[in-house]
Amino acid sequence: MRYDLAVIGSGGAGFAAAIAARTKGRTVVMIERDTVGGTCVNTGCVPSKALLAAAEARHVSLDGRFPGISVTPFGVDLPRLIDSKRDLVDSLRAEKYTDLAAEYGWDSLHGTATFTTDGPDPALHVDLADGGTATVVAEHYLVATGSAPWAPPIDGLAEAGYLTSTTAMELDTLPASMTVIGGNAIGLEQAQLWNRLGVHVTVVEALDRLAPFEEPDVSAAIDEVFTREGIRVVIGATITRADCDGGGYRVEVTGADGQLTELLAEQLLVATGRRPVTAGLNLAEVGVKTGPRGEVIVDDSLRTDNPRIWAAGDVTGHPQFVYVAGAHGTLVADNAFDNARRTLDYHHLPRVTFTSPAIASAGLTDAQAVEQGFACECRVLPLEYVPRALVNRDTHGLIKLVADRNTGRLLGAHVVAEGAGDVIATAVYALANDMTVRQMADLWCPYLTMAEGIKLAAQTFTRDVSKLSCCAS
Repeated sequence: MRYDLAVIGSGGAGFAAAIAARTKGRTVVMIERDTVGGTCVNTGCVPSKALLAAAEARHVSLDGRFPGISVTPFGVDLPRLIDSKRDLVDSLRAEKYTDLAAEYGWDSLHGTATFTTDGPDPALHVDLADGGTATVVAEHYLVATGSAPWAPPIDGLAEAGYLTSTTAMELDTLPASMTVIGGNAIGLEQAQLWNRLGVHVTVVEALDRLAPFEEPDVSAAIDEVFTREGIRVVIGATITRADCDGGGYRVEVTGADGQLTELLAEQLLVATGRRPVTAGLNLAEVGVKTGPRGEVIVDDSLRTDNPRIWAAGDVTGHPQFVYVAGAHGTLVADNAFDNARRTLDYHHLPRVTFTSPAIASAGLTDAQAVEQGFACECRVLPLEYVPRALVNRDTHGLIKLVADRNTGRLLGAHVVAEGAGDVIATAVYALANDMTVRQMADLWCPYLTMAEGIKLAAQTFTRDVSKLSCCAS
C-alpha cells in the first residue's frame, strides 16, 4: 500500500493535513486505532461545552438576577442529558469527519500503526482491528496522535481509580459530591459544570491560585465566582494520598499552611493536564526524537529529525487547541508537498476557558512582558463599566490590557466575562496588526456588545470612562 501521505490519527491535525493533501491531488491513507474524530469532537470541546451550556441554563434559571422573573427549580435527568450529548457528538462526527473523508476520497484503516523500516526508508506496520495486518509505505508520514489525560504520581491514586474529563462526561448517576484535582482550564470547567448540576464540588490546586497561568486579576475574579457559587477551593495544596472505599473517595491534602486535611467525596476527578500520545509508535526506530513528556520533537516547520516524518497538533507539545492542530495539519501539507517552508506565529494565539463567566486571553501577561524587556503600562476595567454587562445583570469580571509604555502597542489582553471567547477575537486582530491602545480606543464598536469592553478598556489609558455617558465614544 503506497501513498503520498500516511496520517496516524484522525483528529483536527490529521484531517486538516489529509484535506490539504487531497486538494493538492495527493494520495492519502489515514490510520486510526480508536474513534474517528480525535479528542475535540468525541471527548473534548464539543461534549464538554454542550454540557456546560446545559448546566448554565439551569444555573441562570435559579440565580434570580432578573427581577420579575421566577422559575420553579428543576432537577437534572442526567442519563437523558448525557444521551443528548452523545447524539450531538455522533452527528458532528459524521458531518465533519467520516462523511468528509468519504467526500475527499482518501483511504482509511482501523488499526494500530507502528513505525518500522522498508530497507533504509520508514514504513508503517498496521495491526488491523479485524485481525489482519497491513504495511503502508508513503512519501511522507504525519504523526497526529494527539494527547490523553495525565495523572500525577499520588500514592494510592491508581489503585483507587478516578474520573477524567472524558469518563466524567459518561456518568449516568449524578453524584452528591466530587473532588476535582486541578485548577486550570479543564478542572475549572468540570468543577463548575458539576456544581451547577447540583453536585457539591471541591477544587484542589497545587499552585497558589486558580487559573495559575493567567493574570492574577483573572485568578482572583474566577475565585470570587466559584466562592459565590458555593464551590470550595483549596490552593497551594500537596496531595499525599488518595483512597476509595464503599463510602467514596478520601483525599489527604496538605495545605499551604502545612495543615493536613482530609477531603471526602462520592467521586474523584483528576484534571491535571494532558500528555502527548507517542507510546508504541516505535519512533526511535526511524530516527524521531521525543521530549521529556513524550512530545515529538519538531522544527519550526513541524518536520522531525527524519525528513520524511512530520508531527502536528497536541503530540508536538505545542498549545493544545484544536485550531492549532488544524493550522499545523495544513502547514505540514504545504511544507511536505510544496516545500513552502511555512512557520506559524503564536504571539497572538488566543485561549479560552469556558467557565461562566468565561476566561479568555491573547498575547502576553504583565509578568511575561516585563520578562521580555518591555516597559509595561496596564489597565484593568471592571465589568461594571461595560453597558452590556449591566444589561445582563452580571458585572462579575474584568478586562485587562497590557501595553508597551513607550509605543502604546498592545502586548496582551485578558478577559473575564460572558462571551469572553468572542471578545478576545477583537484583541487577536489588534495584536496581529501591532495596533496601539489609542488606535483601539478610536475604532468603531457596536454599542451594547461585550466586545465594546475592549474599546472602553483601551480608552482608560487616556480617559476616565466612569465620567462618560453610557454610549459616548
